[in-house]
Amino acid sequence: MENSRFNIGLKLLEQIDGEAGQNVIESLQDICPDLAKYTIEYPFGDIYARSGLDLKSREIATIAALTALGHCTPQLKVHLDAALNVGCTEDEIKEILLQMSVYAGFPAALNGMFAFKDVLEQRKLKQ
Repeated sequence: MENSRFNIGLKLLEQIDGEAGQNVIESLQDICPDLAKYTIEYPFGDIYARSGLDLKSREIATIAALTALGHCTPQLKVHLDAALNVGCTEDEIKEILLQMSVYAGFPAALNGMFAFKDVLEQRKLKQ
C-alpha cells in the first residue's frame, strides 16, 4: 500500500530543502528510520502541504521559531537554506533574524545571524 502522506511529504521536502533535507533523513536511517518517516509525513506531508500559507511564508515562520528557540542551530541552517530555495531573499532573512532580537533576545538573533552566515558561505562553495 502506497503511503500518500509520505510521498507528498517527500516531494515537498525535496522542493524545499533539496539535498539538506535528504541528508537529515538519510542520517536517521541507521538509528531510527521511523523518526525519518514521521519527519516526512507530519511536517511536510500534513502541515507544509496545507493550502493556508505558501512555502515562503511557512519558511519565514519556521526561521523565526527556530531562532527564538535558540537551541536548534542544525535545523535552523536547513531552514535558512530552504527559505532561499523557496524565494526568500538574503535581505528578507536578515530582517527576520533582526526582528528576533526584539522578541527572542540578542543572543538568539546573533546565533541566527551567524548560522545564516554559515549557510551563505556553504551555498557559495557549492556554486
